[in-house]
Amino acid sequence: MSQGGTWGDLSERMISGVVMVAVGMACVWAGGLIFHILIALVSGLMVWELVRMLDSDRVRTPKVLAAAAGAAVLIAGEVSPAYAMPLLLAPSMLGFGQMTRGGPTYAVFAALILLAGYGMMVVRDDFGLIWMLWLVLVVVATDVAGYFAGRLIGGPKFWPRVSPKKTWSGTVAGWIAAGALGASFAAMTGADMSLVPLSIAISMASQLGDIAESAIKRRAGVKDSSTLIPGHGGLFDRFDGMLGAALFILIVGQLVGFPPGIA
Repeated sequence: MSQGGTWGDLSERMISGVVMVAVGMACVWAGGLIFHILIALVSGLMVWELVRMLDSDRVRTPKVLAAAAGAAVLIAGEVSPAYAMPLLLAPSMLGFGQMTRGGPTYAVFAALILLAGYGMMVVRDDFGLIWMLWLVLVVVATDVAGYFAGRLIGGPKFWPRVSPKKTWSGTVAGWIAAGALGASFAAMTGADMSLVPLSIAISMASQLGDIAESAIKRRAGVKDSSTLIPGHGGLFDRFDGMLGAALFILIVGQLVGFPPGIA
Protein backbone atom coordinates (compact mmCIF):
# COMPACT_ATOMS: atom_id res chain seq x y z
CA MET A 1 0.00 0.00 0.00
CA SER A 2 1.25 3.51 -0.76
CA GLN A 3 2.58 5.56 2.12
CA GLY A 4 2.75 9.06 0.73
CA GLY A 5 0.40 11.64 -0.68
CA THR A 6 -2.56 13.40 0.92
CA TRP A 7 -5.31 12.45 3.33
CA GLY A 8 -8.08 12.91 0.76
CA ASP A 9 -8.84 9.22 0.37
CA LEU A 10 -8.88 8.42 4.10
CA SER A 11 -12.66 8.44 4.72
CA GLU A 12 -13.43 6.24 1.71
CA ARG A 13 -10.64 3.89 2.65
CA MET A 14 -11.89 3.66 6.24
CA ILE A 15 -15.46 2.81 5.25
CA SER A 16 -14.33 0.12 2.82
CA GLY A 17 -11.85 -1.11 5.41
CA VAL A 18 -14.52 -1.46 8.09
CA VAL A 19 -16.72 -3.51 5.75
CA MET A 20 -13.81 -5.76 4.74
CA VAL A 21 -12.75 -6.26 8.34
CA ALA A 22 -16.31 -7.08 9.44
CA VAL A 23 -16.80 -9.69 6.71
CA GLY A 24 -13.31 -11.09 7.10
CA MET A 25 -13.45 -11.37 10.88
CA ALA A 26 -16.87 -13.03 10.76
CA CYS A 27 -15.51 -15.69 8.40
CA VAL A 28 -12.30 -16.11 10.41
CA TRP A 29 -14.39 -16.55 13.55
CA ALA A 30 -16.63 -19.13 11.87
CA GLY A 31 -13.69 -21.08 10.44
CA GLY A 32 -14.20 -24.37 8.63
CA LEU A 33 -15.97 -24.39 5.29
CA ILE A 34 -17.16 -20.78 5.58
CA PHE A 35 -13.58 -19.56 5.92
CA HIS A 36 -12.46 -21.86 3.11
CA ILE A 37 -15.14 -20.41 0.81
CA LEU A 38 -13.98 -16.87 1.59
CA ILE A 39 -10.36 -17.76 0.84
CA ALA A 40 -11.36 -19.52 -2.40
CA LEU A 41 -13.41 -16.48 -3.49
CA VAL A 42 -10.62 -14.02 -2.69
CA SER A 43 -7.99 -16.20 -4.37
CA GLY A 44 -10.09 -16.56 -7.52
CA LEU A 45 -10.74 -12.82 -7.75
CA MET A 46 -7.05 -12.05 -7.26
CA VAL A 47 -6.16 -14.39 -10.12
CA TRP A 48 -8.82 -12.61 -12.21
CA GLU A 49 -7.14 -9.28 -11.43
CA LEU A 50 -3.70 -10.72 -12.17
CA VAL A 51 -4.71 -11.98 -15.63
CA ARG A 52 -6.41 -8.68 -16.51
CA MET A 53 -3.27 -6.74 -15.57
CA LEU A 54 -0.88 -8.98 -17.49
CA ASP A 55 -3.01 -9.77 -20.55
CA SER A 56 -5.68 -7.10 -20.90
CA ASP A 57 -6.66 -8.15 -24.45
CA ARG A 58 -8.09 -11.44 -23.23
CA VAL A 59 -11.82 -11.36 -22.47
CA ARG A 60 -12.75 -14.89 -21.44
CA THR A 61 -9.42 -16.02 -19.99
CA PRO A 62 -9.57 -14.09 -16.67
CA LYS A 63 -12.91 -15.67 -15.77
CA VAL A 64 -11.78 -19.17 -16.73
CA LEU A 65 -8.56 -18.99 -14.73
CA ALA A 66 -10.26 -17.30 -11.78
CA ALA A 67 -12.86 -20.05 -11.62
CA ALA A 68 -10.14 -22.71 -11.84
CA ALA A 69 -8.14 -21.01 -9.08
CA GLY A 70 -11.09 -20.64 -6.74
CA ALA A 71 -12.15 -24.25 -7.25
CA ALA A 72 -8.59 -25.49 -6.72
CA VAL A 73 -8.22 -23.66 -3.40
CA LEU A 74 -11.62 -24.79 -2.15
CA ILE A 75 -10.97 -28.44 -2.96
CA ALA A 76 -7.41 -28.26 -1.62
CA GLY A 77 -8.79 -27.17 1.74
CA GLU A 78 -10.86 -30.34 1.98
CA VAL A 79 -8.24 -32.94 1.04
CA SER A 80 -4.89 -34.04 2.47
CA PRO A 81 -1.80 -31.88 1.77
CA ALA A 82 -0.35 -34.43 -0.65
CA TYR A 83 -3.40 -34.10 -2.90
CA ALA A 84 -3.67 -30.36 -2.31
CA MET A 85 -0.27 -29.48 -3.80
CA PRO A 86 -0.94 -30.49 -7.44
CA LEU A 87 -4.39 -28.91 -7.24
CA LEU A 88 -2.88 -25.59 -6.16
CA LEU A 89 -0.36 -25.59 -9.02
CA ALA A 90 -2.78 -26.74 -11.73
CA PRO A 91 -4.21 -23.23 -12.50
CA SER A 92 -0.66 -21.98 -13.13
CA MET A 93 -0.09 -24.74 -15.66
CA LEU A 94 -3.48 -24.07 -17.27
CA GLY A 95 -2.61 -20.39 -17.69
CA PHE A 96 0.40 -21.09 -19.91
CA GLY A 97 -1.93 -22.26 -22.67
CA GLN A 98 -4.42 -19.43 -22.18
CA MET A 99 -2.21 -16.33 -21.90
CA THR A 100 -0.93 -14.43 -24.92
CA ARG A 101 1.32 -12.20 -22.76
CA GLY A 102 2.87 -12.50 -19.33
CA GLY A 103 2.54 -16.27 -19.08
CA PRO A 104 5.61 -16.91 -16.86
CA THR A 105 4.75 -14.02 -14.52
CA TYR A 106 1.19 -15.24 -14.30
CA ALA A 107 2.29 -18.81 -13.53
CA VAL A 108 4.56 -17.73 -10.67
CA PHE A 109 2.16 -15.28 -9.05
CA ALA A 110 -0.91 -17.47 -9.49
CA ALA A 111 0.93 -20.26 -7.68
CA LEU A 112 1.92 -17.85 -4.90
CA ILE A 113 -1.67 -16.63 -4.54
CA LEU A 114 -3.06 -20.14 -4.24
CA LEU A 115 -0.31 -21.36 -1.90
CA ALA A 116 -0.82 -18.31 0.31
CA GLY A 117 -4.56 -18.95 0.41
CA TYR A 118 -3.86 -22.52 1.40
CA GLY A 119 -1.44 -21.26 4.06
CA MET A 120 -4.18 -19.14 5.63
CA MET A 121 -6.49 -22.16 5.76
CA VAL A 122 -3.72 -24.21 7.41
CA VAL A 123 -3.15 -21.57 10.09
CA ARG A 124 -6.88 -21.34 10.88
CA ASP A 125 -7.54 -25.09 10.75
CA ASP A 126 -4.40 -26.38 12.48
CA PHE A 127 -3.52 -23.62 14.96
CA GLY A 128 -6.90 -22.06 15.68
CA LEU A 129 -8.55 -18.67 15.82
CA ILE A 130 -5.99 -16.91 18.01
CA TRP A 131 -3.09 -17.55 15.65
CA MET A 132 -5.10 -16.63 12.58
CA LEU A 133 -5.89 -13.35 14.30
CA TRP A 134 -2.18 -12.90 15.07
CA LEU A 135 -1.30 -13.33 11.40
CA VAL A 136 -4.00 -10.91 10.24
CA LEU A 137 -3.19 -8.32 12.88
CA VAL A 138 0.54 -8.38 12.14
CA VAL A 139 -0.21 -7.57 8.50
CA VAL A 140 -2.78 -4.91 9.45
CA ALA A 141 -0.44 -3.33 12.01
CA THR A 142 2.35 -3.24 9.42
CA ASP A 143 0.02 -1.63 6.91
CA VAL A 144 -1.52 0.94 9.27
CA ALA A 145 1.78 1.93 10.89
CA GLY A 146 3.36 2.28 7.46
CA TYR A 147 0.45 4.36 6.17
CA PHE A 148 0.50 6.91 8.98
CA ALA A 149 4.26 7.02 9.55
CA GLY A 150 4.84 7.51 5.83
CA ARG A 151 2.51 10.50 5.82
CA LEU A 152 3.51 12.04 9.14
CA ILE A 153 7.26 11.47 8.95
CA GLY A 154 8.00 11.02 5.25
CA GLY A 155 11.69 10.94 4.41
CA PRO A 156 13.73 8.78 2.02
CA LYS A 157 11.87 6.51 -0.36
CA PHE A 158 12.18 2.75 0.00
CA TRP A 159 12.24 1.84 -3.71
CA PRO A 160 11.11 4.84 -5.76
CA ARG A 161 11.38 3.13 -9.15
CA VAL A 162 8.80 0.49 -8.21
CA SER A 163 6.83 2.03 -5.34
CA PRO A 164 7.44 5.78 -5.43
CA LYS A 165 5.31 6.62 -2.36
CA LYS A 166 6.67 4.00 0.03
CA THR A 167 9.11 5.42 2.57
CA TRP A 168 11.73 3.96 4.88
CA SER A 169 9.97 5.58 7.84
CA GLY A 170 6.77 3.72 7.02
CA THR A 171 8.65 0.48 6.41
CA VAL A 172 10.48 0.57 9.76
CA ALA A 173 7.31 1.68 11.58
CA GLY A 174 5.65 -1.47 10.26
CA TRP A 175 8.43 -3.61 11.76
CA ILE A 176 8.11 -1.86 15.13
CA ALA A 177 4.32 -2.27 15.19
CA ALA A 178 4.61 -5.96 14.28
CA GLY A 179 7.22 -6.57 16.99
CA ALA A 180 5.04 -4.87 19.61
CA LEU A 181 2.07 -6.98 18.54
CA GLY A 182 4.20 -10.12 18.75
CA ALA A 183 5.21 -9.23 22.31
CA SER A 184 1.55 -8.72 23.24
CA PHE A 185 0.54 -12.09 21.82
CA ALA A 186 3.47 -13.80 23.53
CA ALA A 187 2.29 -12.40 26.87
CA MET A 188 -1.33 -13.44 26.24
CA THR A 189 -0.75 -16.93 24.84
CA GLY A 190 2.28 -18.22 26.72
CA ALA A 191 4.41 -18.29 23.57
CA ASP A 192 8.05 -17.37 24.11
CA MET A 193 9.57 -14.08 23.04
CA SER A 194 10.87 -15.53 19.79
CA LEU A 195 7.39 -14.58 18.59
CA VAL A 196 8.66 -10.99 18.45
CA PRO A 197 11.33 -11.52 15.73
CA LEU A 198 8.98 -13.94 13.97
CA SER A 199 6.32 -11.22 13.87
CA ILE A 200 8.89 -8.80 12.43
CA ALA A 201 9.80 -11.38 9.77
CA ILE A 202 6.10 -11.76 8.95
CA SER A 203 5.92 -7.97 8.64
CA MET A 204 8.85 -8.01 6.22
CA ALA A 205 7.26 -10.81 4.19
CA SER A 206 4.03 -8.82 3.95
CA GLN A 207 5.98 -5.78 2.72
CA LEU A 208 7.71 -7.95 0.10
CA GLY A 209 4.28 -9.07 -1.07
CA ASP A 210 3.28 -5.43 -1.36
CA ILE A 211 6.42 -4.59 -3.35
CA ALA A 212 5.97 -7.57 -5.68
CA GLU A 213 2.43 -6.47 -6.49
CA SER A 214 3.65 -2.91 -7.09
CA ALA A 215 6.18 -4.27 -9.59
CA ILE A 216 3.44 -6.08 -11.49
CA LYS A 217 1.29 -2.95 -11.63
CA ARG A 218 4.19 -0.83 -12.83
CA ARG A 219 4.96 -3.38 -15.54
CA ALA A 220 1.30 -3.42 -16.56
CA GLY A 221 1.04 0.37 -16.44
CA VAL A 222 -1.92 0.45 -14.05
CA LYS A 223 -2.49 2.27 -10.77
CA ASP A 224 -4.69 -0.38 -9.15
CA SER A 225 -5.23 -4.07 -9.78
CA SER A 226 -8.96 -3.36 -10.29
CA THR A 227 -11.73 -1.13 -8.92
CA LEU A 228 -13.53 -3.75 -6.84
CA ILE A 229 -12.98 -2.00 -3.49
CA PRO A 230 -13.65 1.78 -3.21
CA GLY A 231 -10.59 3.60 -1.93
CA HIS A 232 -8.43 0.49 -2.02
CA GLY A 233 -8.44 -0.55 -5.69
CA GLY A 234 -8.63 -4.30 -6.04
CA LEU A 235 -8.30 -7.32 -3.81
CA PHE A 236 -4.71 -7.77 -4.96
CA ASP A 237 -4.00 -4.23 -3.72
CA ARG A 238 -5.59 -4.99 -0.37
CA PHE A 239 -4.30 -8.53 0.25
CA ASP A 240 -0.83 -8.35 -1.29
CA GLY A 241 0.72 -8.14 2.16
CA MET A 242 -1.30 -11.08 3.43
CA LEU A 243 -0.03 -13.12 0.49
CA GLY A 244 3.58 -12.65 1.53
CA ALA A 245 2.81 -13.27 5.20
CA ALA A 246 0.72 -16.42 4.67
CA LEU A 247 3.19 -17.90 2.22
CA PHE A 248 6.05 -17.20 4.63
CA ILE A 249 4.36 -18.89 7.60
CA LEU A 250 3.42 -21.87 5.43
CA ILE A 251 7.09 -22.34 4.47
CA VAL A 252 8.85 -21.59 7.76
CA GLY A 253 6.21 -22.68 10.27
CA GLN A 254 7.74 -26.13 10.68
CA LEU A 255 11.28 -24.74 10.86
CA VAL A 256 10.61 -22.47 13.83
CA GLY A 257 8.21 -24.78 15.66
CA PHE A 258 5.16 -22.58 15.28
CA PRO A 259 3.68 -21.38 17.59
CA PRO A 260 7.05 -20.83 19.30
CA GLY A 261 7.30 -22.10 22.85
CA ILE A 262 3.91 -23.83 22.81
CA ALA A 263 3.87 -27.64 22.67
